[in-house]
Amino acid sequence: MKKTIFIFIYFISVSTFSQVEKIEPPFWWIGMNNTELQLMVYGENIADYDVSISNDIRIINTQKTENPNYQFVTINTESIIPGIVSISFSKKGKVIQTVSYEFKERRKYSALRKGFDSSDVIYLIMPDRFANGNPDNDSTDNTVENANRNDKNGRHGGDIQGIINHLDYISKLGATAIWSTPLLEDNEPKYSYHTYAQSDLYKIDPRFGTNKDYQNLATKMHKRDMKLIMDYVTNHWGSKHWMIQDLPSKDWIHYWENGKKGFQRSNYRMTTQFDGNASKVDSEGCMNGWFDTTMPDMNQSNPLVLNYITQNAIWWIEYADLDGLRVDTYSYNDKETIAKWTKAIMDEYPDFNIVGEIWMHDQAQISYWQKDSKIGAIDNYNSYLPSVMDFTLHDEIPLMFNETSSWDRGMIRAYNNFANDFLYANINNILVFAENHDTNRINQIYSDIKDYKLVMTLIATVRGIPQIYYGSEIGMQGNKSQGDGDIRRDFPGGWQGDMNNAFTKKGRTENQNEYFNFTKKLLNWRKENKSIHFGKTMQFVPENNVYVYFRYNEGEKVMVVINNNPKPQELNLNRFTEIIKDAKFGKEIISDKIINLKSILKLESKSSMIIELNN
Repeated sequence: MKKTIFIFIYFISVSTFSQVEKIEPPFWWIGMNNTELQLMVYGENIADYDVSISNDIRIINTQKTENPNYQFVTINTESIIPGIVSISFSKKGKVIQTVSYEFKERRKYSALRKGFDSSDVIYLIMPDRFANGNPDNDSTDNTVENANRNDKNGRHGGDIQGIINHLDYISKLGATAIWSTPLLEDNEPKYSYHTYAQSDLYKIDPRFGTNKDYQNLATKMHKRDMKLIMDYVTNHWGSKHWMIQDLPSKDWIHYWENGKKGFQRSNYRMTTQFDGNASKVDSEGCMNGWFDTTMPDMNQSNPLVLNYITQNAIWWIEYADLDGLRVDTYSYNDKETIAKWTKAIMDEYPDFNIVGEIWMHDQAQISYWQKDSKIGAIDNYNSYLPSVMDFTLHDEIPLMFNETSSWDRGMIRAYNNFANDFLYANINNILVFAENHDTNRINQIYSDIKDYKLVMTLIATVRGIPQIYYGSEIGMQGNKSQGDGDIRRDFPGGWQGDMNNAFTKKGRTENQNEYFNFTKKLLNWRKENKSIHFGKTMQFVPENNVYVYFRYNEGEKVMVVINNNPKPQELNLNRFTEIIKDAKFGKEIISDKIINLKSILKLESKSSMIIELNN
């Protein structure tokens, strides 16, 4: 075995001989809902040793694998008090090494933490490309790939401190939550800024900062009433993960005997997860195939794997005081075991939220994966996943604003998408977005700010949780066909020496300020509007490419008008009497104009209006 030296503050050796190299989780908390804790102990031939723990802590069982360098020790934490206990490793009655292990006091009300919801607006950040707050960690001695800002597919040096430095910017914009793409260590020699091929699940990548920096980010966000969402990867690890380099057992990953080094690429056919007519070979090809050559597919059907990633996710929620998880490639996991993973987390934190990436193109197929889905119930399946992503709306947005009106084109695409809302178990708890770090930039598709305003009006006012992508609020573009690096450009002003600092009003161009000012006004208005957060929807079939819908509750009504016609239009408001009723006036929130609801509404070409009705 190739040995690596790890430093742990809690290790106290009783001899000069050190057998234990790692214990994970590195520490734990008392008072958790699940009182069983499984410790993964790693060290050369550690399976040869007997384990005992001080303070009369009961060891429920120990489990060994085919690799003698691992031992999994399950203990009962029910009667443990905060403090340090001793774990001893002995052979033939002789103690070889004793290490200390800490149990911490939980934060007060930690179990009742409130996750993100439809009152939030999520700001998605690719941290390597957002801002470089600490140039000293751009390259480090213990990671392979160095920073090279000239390489659009390489590391550029953005980090956690860069996010912290610009929290006021994000907050003033009107976003209330941040989803950062993964920050855990990714030690692949190339493309490591992407960070979805992780090499250590308990360590922030040193080029992003430290675990304490991540903890500090959450603290500073909470002081601003903002929420932090961690991008969590259950489906695969990186090829350089230290456990992949020395597997506990062959079935820790999905190893393909006929593949090179166990590799076989996924067929990506997620429909096989619920297709009653699917062949076994195709189902396994999706669930067990590798996402990419550098991303071994994890076998969650192995109880040790499932428990490891469950405890790891809970550890980060507790340690960093998180407000939510976004789970990458959720529907590629074994569906039964990922449901157990999700349920275990939600049992620990009943008011938490987890959104899964279900990149499918049919509402019934997406809704299958949401908790308590009527569609899933047909298959006797419940994922326990609170939130899913509205990829069907995402699919339509790049088309609808480019099209003239017809039976199935233009704004009818939006209408038809929302007509299928009945398929979802919880329509408010779905993520709505026009773009993310894997797609074309919306401002690349629509280069005219008029179209951007139409897109943002829709995203910010429909049911669900809006997510926006960093930089779009200043008009940033990016072409997916030019490679992922192009849709993940550096935010101007995030690096010392940048000619354009778009984080400040003075540093932005006139065009950037127009984008920013519209977005800021829209999102800050949304913060206070309960009918948008949790209200009902009434929509009207678009006419002349003009789409009208209302968001309302008992005390509020908001009328949204999107004129996608390249010509001005006149809207007869009598058509909407059933919802407008006796309201005579309304306030348009972008222009601050008072609108007479008893007359013809005149609409400029390619424009939107958001009108608060005055009852």
